[in-house]
Amino acid sequence: MTELTLYHNPRCSKSRGALELLEARGLTPEIVRYLETPPTAAQLCALLDKLGLTARQLLRTGEEEYKSLDLANPELSEAELIDAMIEHPRLIERPILVAGNKAIIGRPPEKVLEILP
Repeated sequence: MTELTLYHNPRCSKSRGALELLEARGLTPEIVRYLETPPTAAQLCALLDKLGLTARQLLRTGEEEYKSLDLANPELSEAELIDAMIEHPRLIERPILVAGNKAIIGRPPEKVLEILP
C-alpha cells in the first residue's frame, strides 16, 4: 500500500473532514502538523512538484500575513514565497494529502479520495 501523509491543521474543519474520510476507509496517514513543524524549503518544493502548483498557487490569500508581507506583489520570486510559507506556515493551503508521487489539496475534503491507490 502507498504511504499516505496528511499535512493537517486540527483546527481546520476541511482538514478534519479529510482525515475523517481517510479513517472511514481504514486508512491511517502519517499526520504532519505543519503549523507546529513547518516544512523545509526542500520539502515544500517537493510538495509543490507533486501538487503541480507554483508557490503562489499554494498561498492562502485571506491570511493577515499575506497582506502584511505584501505577498500579492508579482515581483516576488518563487523562493521568496516559499520562504514566507516556511516562516508563516498559516499561509500554506490545507489540508494536503500525499500518496506516493502524487499530492492534492483537500478542498473540499472529498478531493483527497481522488489520489488514493
